[in-house]
Amino acid sequence: MTTTAESTWLTSICRPDHPDAVVLLREYMTEMVVRYHGRPDRPGEVDAALAELPSDDLASPGGLLLVAHHGTDLAGCAGLRWQSGWAELTRVYVRPAHRGAGGGAVLLAAVEQRARSAGAARIRLDTRSDLVEARALYARHGYVEIPAYSRGPYAEHWFEKPLE
Repeated sequence: MTTTAESTWLTSICRPDHPDAVVLLREYMTEMVVRYHGRPDRPGEVDAALAELPSDDLASPGGLLLVAHHGTDLAGCAGLRWQSGWAELTRVYVRPAHRGAGGGAVLLAAVEQRARSAGAARIRLDTRSDLVEARALYARHGYVEIPAYSRGPYAEHWFEKPLE
């Protein structure tokens, strides 16, 4: 079911174990590992990271995962985890070939719409200091830094956006 369209971008809900989601989540985690360590990933490192931070809860009833297509290309993803009265944004990723074409904005608008429809009053997220592009994207779209609400091993910045 297509849920959001902007120009040639389309998003839809996808289970985390769907082949398209598996590809995107592995690419996302590979980029997180490479950027965190500042070097190419080593054998088994991405698998270990995927096991440490699984995405299987990004499906009903605990959350959702959106995949984005740019034209016919598989281009990105974003997930939500449902909390009491709010939603946590996670796994926001746009493939390098599609960056700069508005995919981040499309994904944010789509997850915000889904969260609002589910009754969430706000979206929160945590991110790392080295993910400067992500932090800039969130700030451009109305997310503001807040005090820490989580204690994840990679959480260094926390953001929130009220859903009006």
